[in-house]
Amino acid sequence: MANTIYITTAIAYVNAPPHIGHALEFIQADAIARYQRLLGRKVYFQTGTDENSLNTVRAAERAGVPIERFVEENAERFKALKELQGLSYDGFIRTTESRHVEGAQKLWRACRSGDLYQKVYKGLYCVGCENFLTDKDLVDGRCSSHQTIPEPVEEQNYFFRLSAYRDRLHDLIASDRLRIVPVTRKNELMSFIASGLEDFSVSRSCERARRWGVPVPGDGSQIMYVWFDALSNYITGLGYAGHDALFDFWWVKNSNILHVIGKDIIRFHALYWPAMLLSAGLNLPREIFVHGFVTSGGTKMSKTLGNVIDPETTIRKYGIDPVRYFLLREIPATEDGDFSYERLEKRYNAELANSLGNLLNRSVSMVERYQYGILRRALPGAEPSLQPAATAVVRDYQSAMDAYELHSATAIVWQLINSANLFIQENKPWELSKNPNRQQELEHVLYEVCEALRLVSVLLWPIIPGTAEKIWRQVGMSEPLEEQQLAVAATWGLLPDGTKVQKSEIIFPRLEVSKS
Repeated sequence: MANTIYITTAIAYVNAPPHIGHALEFIQADAIARYQRLLGRKVYFQTGTDENSLNTVRAAERAGVPIERFVEENAERFKALKELQGLSYDGFIRTTESRHVEGAQKLWRACRSGDLYQKVYKGLYCVGCENFLTDKDLVDGRCSSHQTIPEPVEEQNYFFRLSAYRDRLHDLIASDRLRIVPVTRKNELMSFIASGLEDFSVSRSCERARRWGVPVPGDGSQIMYVWFDALSNYITGLGYAGHDALFDFWWVKNSNILHVIGKDIIRFHALYWPAMLLSAGLNLPREIFVHGFVTSGGTKMSKTLGNVIDPETTIRKYGIDPVRYFLLREIPATEDGDFSYERLEKRYNAELANSLGNLLNRSVSMVERYQYGILRRALPGAEPSLQPAATAVVRDYQSAMDAYELHSATAIVWQLINSANLFIQENKPWELSKNPNRQQELEHVLYEVCEALRLVSVLLWPIIPGTAEKIWRQVGMSEPLEEQQLAVAATWGLLPDGTKVQKSEIIFPRLEVSKS
């Protein structure tokens, strides 16, 4: 089904409250989902929480809180991000739900005979990664991601025969039948496959897991290892356990499945997960978009390192859209990017308040002052026009969004905003208003600017939807913005003659920039 897309984020550990790194992934995925809807596609967008990890159990123990209450409280904080961050997801899955437990066990039983086997294993285990590490994963004896010393573990576990799928995984990724974005991550995977794939552990003892998690079918001594359990969320959230209609539509019959994940878990999603699906005879994802980290002072932001930024506090201070805008504009979509309040405030003032907010406020104000709030449509072909600039921006915006270059797409919209500001400066409506013989020119200039703002609102809807709605309303549009389709909305001159603008409050009051 070419006109459908199923989009997922990685599910978040609930060993601690959300941080700004979670916000980045959720907002990136939301922008992609909204853009796909803007293209007229049917979208199902899912996220959720990973509640069965050992680090969550230990976090609950350290807090002195029963594990059930601990995961419930933190899961609710992640669910609250929907409203807090203006997310548009359709489904939320928790890995403690019965539909997930039953689905994960069904996937286990569906794996090909011989792909799951038991053996005694001894290795170094990082609780933060929920993964066994090798010497090449360590820096000075520590996990490179969490800066912790891994624990030696020896026990009998179930393993998945990943080695049997080496050639098929190589061909899938090399041919882009499983497309990895960006290509640098694809190249990393190809190198990893070339070095050989080892079978991986898919269970742990009930004793080490504190009996918390999804029981292995038919073996009461073992709990599913977090990655086998967690990765299955992409189908259990659709009702895989009962082969629900949602699962049939969005997984079985849908060929357009996109996972949005961080670079630290690419191996699990691009190798482990496809191999598990191949073993179970299930459809594979089509694309995996891999983003970088939000850093703080150049260091990866993580709960383990203690340098996290709370998205709730940040959004309550600056607002949903300024934070969404900063993350999508400032953080390169596939690379690491640094977060600071000072940079957010500078970006806010320069681009949101000065460029966009000022453009909207003065444009609508001039229509009210000079034309009693009524737009008059220019004659076809009248010059000068913002249409050529708008056409180029729409073309480049689509190219960037299609490539998941969200930071580039956001910057491209500002090209039209800057063109509109320059258009006003060059054509000086305040001077045209003083000459009765130039009223038609005045009407044309103000129409062009408001038409540019109408298009800007459409292009910004995936990025800062609340602001897009305000612009849409102020330039006099009444139909729902969320129902617009870019193929039609990008047509120049859609504002009807006689449209009444609706001036409202200033959308981005200037901030006083914090001192370093």
